[in-house]
Amino acid sequence: MVPFESLPLSLVIIFLAVALTFTVIGIGTICWVVVQLFSIPGVVVHEFAHESACRLVGVRVLEVVYFQLGDPAGYVRHEQPARYRETFVICVAPFLVNTAVALVAFVGLTLVVGTLEEPASLESVLSAPQQTLLAGFGLAWLGLSVGMAAFPSTGDANQLWTRSRLEWKRSPLVLLGLPVVAVIYLANVLSWLWADVLYTLGLLVLAFSLVGISLG
Repeated sequence: MVPFESLPLSLVIIFLAVALTFTVIGIGTICWVVVQLFSIPGVVVHEFAHESACRLVGVRVLEVVYFQLGDPAGYVRHEQPARYRETFVICVAPFLVNTAVALVAFVGLTLVVGTLEEPASLESVLSAPQQTLLAGFGLAWLGLSVGMAAFPSTGDANQLWTRSRLEWKRSPLVLLGLPVVAVIYLANVLSWLWADVLYTLGLLVLAFSLVGISLG
């Protein structure tokens, strides 16, 4: 066997480059899988909200995928709504439902935190019963995942924008929905700047404030 030190420098560089490439690809894949698994509750609630809104306004649902490892992570196929307000309800439903579910999860988390010894510290967390830790972890995961999936997608904004352009002359009230379309587009753009994370953390702070627990 040829000692590693006796190999030509060019082969050593190639070997290290190949090893580094495989390492980066492996780490990237692992991170992608972790992010996908983390997002499961949020995607499921998001698509469930779309589906429930369709049934609420009487639009027939053709296909539902609550979650899949891919792009998109989930979707709802439905018939074309007959009215603008039906499109509006279907598109904005995830924001309302996900926000409500995330807030409830965070309120539950605050109640779990309230059972810890005062003052709350890393030591008190580590000494807490296993059931308390599992409940806290589950509620935190649920709240963060669902909250981060609250923003309607660009596809939702595209649907609203298309219906707005087609129907505003017949029904000027449709123009009232344009600010919502603009906010959805802006929220998706700002997601690159962690706007969805900041929104979710805002819900967490609100939950702690409602229960009367200080995060300081």
